[in-house]
Amino acid sequence: MTFTRRTAMASLAGIGLMGGLGLAPAQAKDATTPVKIGYAISLTGPNAGGAGTTILPNYQLWAHDLREKGGIKVGDVIRPIEIIEYDDRSNSEEAVKAVERLITQDKVDILLAPWGTALNLAVGPLFDRAGYIQATPTAITDRAPDLIKRWPRAFLLSGTAASWAEPVVELMAEARAAGHIDDNVAMVSVADAFGIDLAAAARKAFAEAGFKLTYDRTYPVGTQDFSSIMAEVRDTKAFVAFSYPPDTIAITDNAQLHNFSPNVMYVGIGGAFPMFLDRFGASADTLLTHGGLNLADERVKGYIDKHVEVTGRRPDSAGSIVMYAALQAMEQAIERTGSLKGDDIAAELKSGTFDTVLGEINLGSQMMPNIFKAGQIRDGWVVGLGPADASGRGDFVMPKAPWPAR
Repeated sequence: MTFTRRTAMASLAGIGLMGGLGLAPAQAKDATTPVKIGYAISLTGPNAGGAGTTILPNYQLWAHDLREKGGIKVGDVIRPIEIIEYDDRSNSEEAVKAVERLITQDKVDILLAPWGTALNLAVGPLFDRAGYIQATPTAITDRAPDLIKRWPRAFLLSGTAASWAEPVVELMAEARAAGHIDDNVAMVSVADAFGIDLAAAARKAFAEAGFKLTYDRTYPVGTQDFSSIMAEVRDTKAFVAFSYPPDTIAITDNAQLHNFSPNVMYVGIGGAFPMFLDRFGASADTLLTHGGLNLADERVKGYIDKHVEVTGRRPDSAGSIVMYAALQAMEQAIERTGSLKGDDIAAELKSGTFDTVLGEINLGSQMMPNIFKAGQIRDGWVVGLGPADASGRGDFVMPKAPWPAR
């Protein structure tokens, strides 16, 4: 397996391999010819925490699997791997430039998706025009159904914003029925593609469920001081934040500092990350957040153990396992088709069934089926709660435990 450093903005991330799989038309049959795998991802900037939690460790884990097999099996040969990596600096323009270079200059065989909704939407047209598969668990948008029609090789595994917002509203309705909250909800959202889409979907779902948004405010990317918001929502029993990792930490820290402790509190991306759970410890217990796991499933336990063994880190409780399951499905699709062509792999992913850490899956919808999108932090993990019909749902503990004294 070969690693290649490209330009001053390129760097090496351990044994990182794969976030979204894309296929260039040309294929070498020689077992000594490496398969070029390239990606642009956020090694620096505000997205680095998410990229370095959900995506890169799973590149490393999948690379470990491939290395033990000698590389990627394409047809009758197992070919070694060459990695080309660029830092998109958490910037859409940089991501576009890097992806263009990977396609036109580096001529990669396999192209990998970046982290986050905004960057995936920015580079999506490039992936599509060049014939690469774009598979990502970190792009959440209500445009997903239209985008996958326009981009037939795009696998937007997390699906629509509505599919993430509605389970949050379901849990709020459950808490209301139990008498822990009333009809009033306070909501904040980050002012980027992710927050805009989630907030719009949530407004509709809350209204349909008979809730009233008594507070609905967006905040700029990079905001860290939420003290004024805490003061304005102090008496609210239900609070929802569609936030990104840095602000998820800041919101939780500000809530504890100002003793804002609603009966039900949901925080966004980052709440399922180990760094969040390590930082807040037991004080985060019973918070609601994104994602969730069926911790009784032996396949999930095995994935966690292997992730820790190979990467030295715990996975998050949300997109990590989805990423790894997608990598498993892609590898199986390549082996079955004997091809590195995007159209061949896409056709197999849509029609076949694949054995993964999430069980038997089919990606015919170009989205990942039966995954938790809302859960509750308990003992350092996120227990999957919603949607309610997802298999392996845990118990919803309410109301939220009060913050410890500070």
